[in-house]
Amino acid sequence: MVWIRNLIVVLLWAGLAALTRPITGSFGWAVFSFGLGTLLVWHIWQLSRVTRWTNDLQRPPPPSAGSWDEALARIYRHLRNQERQLAMLEGNVQGFFAAAQALPDGLVTLDKEFHIDWCNRIARQHLGLRLPADRGQSLLNLVRAPEFVNYARQEDWPAPRLVRSPGGGDRLLMVQLISYNKHQRMLLTRDVTQIERLETTRRDFVANVSHELRTPLTVLSGFLETLRDMPTEALSDEQREQYMKLMLDQAQRMQAIVADLLTLSTLESSPTTDPQPVNMPALIETALSQARALSGGRHEIVGEIDEGLDVLGTGTELASAISNLLINAVRYTPEGGHITVRWRREADGDARYSVKDTGIGIASHHLPRLTERFYRVDRSRSRESGGTGLGLAITKHIAMRHDAELEIASELGQGSTFALHFPDSRVA
Repeated sequence: MVWIRNLIVVLLWAGLAALTRPITGSFGWAVFSFGLGTLLVWHIWQLSRVTRWTNDLQRPPPPSAGSWDEALARIYRHLRNQERQLAMLEGNVQGFFAAAQALPDGLVTLDKEFHIDWCNRIARQHLGLRLPADRGQSLLNLVRAPEFVNYARQEDWPAPRLVRSPGGGDRLLMVQLISYNKHQRMLLTRDVTQIERLETTRRDFVANVSHELRTPLTVLSGFLETLRDMPTEALSDEQREQYMKLMLDQAQRMQAIVADLLTLSTLESSPTTDPQPVNMPALIETALSQARALSGGRHEIVGEIDEGLDVLGTGTELASAISNLLINAVRYTPEGGHITVRWRREADGDARYSVKDTGIGIASHHLPRLTERFYRVDRSRSRESGGTGLGLAITKHIAMRHDAELEIASELGQGSTFALHFPDSRVA
């Protein structure tokens, strides 16, 4: 031990002084004092080395520090252990921040007064925050939406709340506050805009289906009640035949709507099949024959077809898309109009199927919504033409399944052009 070694040195000097005293007299005490002084100077010198070492504790302690060796070794080991623990903790903290940054949801840490401590990248986008400029600012001063402020000022937050994003746009956020670590708060934000849109689409879809089916069902039920309640002799054969024809038309209309709904559901839920070479010229010729039969000579229908151009895909789906675009042109082009169908290779190697008509045209504000289910520019005219309101929605899904784009160009009173643009990777 350190104190034993120092005691031994003192005793040795004392013994040397005692041995020399009979010979030298009082000079023995001088020897003893010299020894103690030398020991003190040596300790002071070692202490100065230790003091200099404390200016940079990252360096190893001075070697051969005498009585300080054992203490310095323990201090140095403790410092190294502390450094290892700090490095581990720092790694854990960095890992936490990296994980928080990788979250698909926004995360903001707050104090009990809702002052911002930290937020991840998604929270900055959701709430329009900026770090480090907004650190220490009250979140309630930066996010002023009344529904959020009222929510934050509650005593507890058992359920999340929907608020509009202050970061701009029409983004809808689901936010939830959570208490943790005594007086700290955590705000979680999730972008539910797409979910809300899908829910709105679902509600609109159900409403539209109900609306589309209600009219033919009303007609059917009305005629059936008439036939049931009226005496047989009250209706002539011509009237009865007329009623039967109207009921059959409405039943076929409902059948067409259900068939298109099933087709759309199949396209949305079924996986794409392995693409096979499809004889597009043959499909287009078949669609042209159907269109001419539907037109009954009321339109001039011209086809410009590249006979050697095929694509990779599914024949039944492509036939449906081709036919939908062409039949729509016939339905919405007045008598005497001109319809041109083109199937050709573009200069960049892509393939393009287009149907151009001289029909009534479509106003520009309707164009972005034409592929929505049951969307109609003119509901009365659409029903008169026999459409279900699902043809373009089906065509759009078919195009997506074939890596193609549905292109629509139209001008009110000047006609329309609908086209399927296939990339060169789909050309057979």
